[in-house]
Amino acid sequence: MPNRSQIQARAAMMRVRFEAAGAQVVDPPLLQPAETLLDLYGEDIRARAYVTSDALRGEQMLRPDFTLPVVQMHMREGAEPARYTYSGEVFRRQEHDPDRANEYVQVGYEVFDRDDPAGADAEVFSLFALQLRGLPLRAATGDIGILIAAVEGLRTTDRRKAALMRHLWRPRRFRTLLDRFAGRRPAPEQRDALLDTAEPLATDAPMIGKRRKAEIEARIDALREDRAAPPISDNELVGLETLLNVRETMPFALEQLRDVAVDLPQITPALDRLEARVAALQARGVDVGRLDFEASYGRTSMEYYDGFVFGFYAEGRPDLPPVATGGRYDALTRRLGNGAEIPAIGGVIRPDLMLEIEEATQ
Repeated sequence: MPNRSQIQARAAMMRVRFEAAGAQVVDPPLLQPAETLLDLYGEDIRARAYVTSDALRGEQMLRPDFTLPVVQMHMREGAEPARYTYSGEVFRRQEHDPDRANEYVQVGYEVFDRDDPAGADAEVFSLFALQLRGLPLRAATGDIGILIAAVEGLRTTDRRKAALMRHLWRPRRFRTLLDRFAGRRPAPEQRDALLDTAEPLATDAPMIGKRRKAEIEARIDALREDRAAPPISDNELVGLETLLNVRETMPFALEQLRDVAVDLPQITPALDRLEARVAALQARGVDVGRLDFEASYGRTSMEYYDGFVFGFYAEGRPDLPPVATGGRYDALTRRLGNGAEIPAIGGVIRPDLMLEIEEATQ
């Protein structure tokens, strides 16, 4: 197993390569305000992060990743365009797998550039592929933006689309909701019985819980509205199902998705961006004919990405986490920019896993 000094030396070497590509070195603090992270990811992040507090600064977390503090820094004071690189420890609690590290080094590269998003996608991916050259890795790519566009363009209520968007990164819950909105799965009988009652809150029983009567009544009205809405059409449902099952090399995936766009025309602009990305990758020497594309890739682990996503995985080592991951997070800059926004993409590499794989192949 690689030791700490070997990992740090590899990280430094990789960071120098990113500097040579034009990146500015940044070093966000180890302790990050918990409030922003909780606002973005909800209470779920508490199960994955180390939380502490003090009387002056309130709740803070040991840095779970670099992207969020880099985005905050850039939105406050960054020039345009901008490129950043960093290396350092991140911390993740491990309650179910004692063999996975709870502290490890990441090396990252982030690009903020509104002029050529497809070129920035290709730049980041190709630089990562260059850093990882020679290792027995499989590259996987996807595009969360295509699925987002498909959901946002469904001919159904805004409330239903918002529910599907909330669970985009939870495939099983998303599937359950989709089946219910398409009329394939009935609503719970108890709920229907409640909604059929003329005045469901007409009772002498005391109100227990934190929700007020007005909030409960508003929720009942929303459920009644949802029940009265027509189901998602079969054409749209089949289109979504076909989209989610696309798994091919990048050029063939694009062809299949163009066929899906017959039933889901709202994804056409996202497919145009994918086509531009394919051309930009080819221009940088990436063999897109051998590059895997999975329409569902990234849905379980990349919650703040909203466009191109990628990862590099050790072939024959399913026990290892990805050696590198990255993607586009335009919406994150919008949320942290107080009204400002800029297209952005970045990713991280784990030098410890690189060294471990090198040792195993020697």
